[in-house]
Amino acid sequence: MRLLLVLTILLASCATPPAPEPQPEPPPPTVVPPKENIAIAGLMETARTEAAAGNLASAAASLERALRIEPRNPRLWHELARVRLKQGQFAQAENVAARSNSWAGDDKALRAENWRLIAESRRARGDDEGARAAEEAAGRIAQ
Repeated sequence: MRLLLVLTILLASCATPPAPEPQPEPPPPTVVPPKENIAIAGLMETARTEAAAGNLASAAASLERALRIEPRNPRLWHELARVRLKQGQFAQAENVAARSNSWAGDDKALRAENWRLIAESRRARGDDEGARAAEEAAGRIAQ
């Protein structure tokens, strides 16, 4: 009897517990963009709509508001440069496009587009040589 009891205890200690049931993977966390990004997108859309409707002053105001929220956003500076060009404010358009380039980093397409806008602005002011130089800069970047 003792032997049976000892064997039972030994066998019970060797038994492995049942494997736990696999738990379902938790869903990945939802990434909510910062509120500024939503605000910036809305202001950019408003500005584009206003510009398309010919309300350039309203478009510029929306972009300037967006830039107060995100002053290092090169796309906002580029959009404002386009509006200034349409308004006939050529020197300001050139300066704003240059500011966009200062924040554009490795975004070659944006930098090239800024140089094309600078060329257009210079040409409108009668600076054909400056316009050619800006177009060459755009070409070098786009390669």
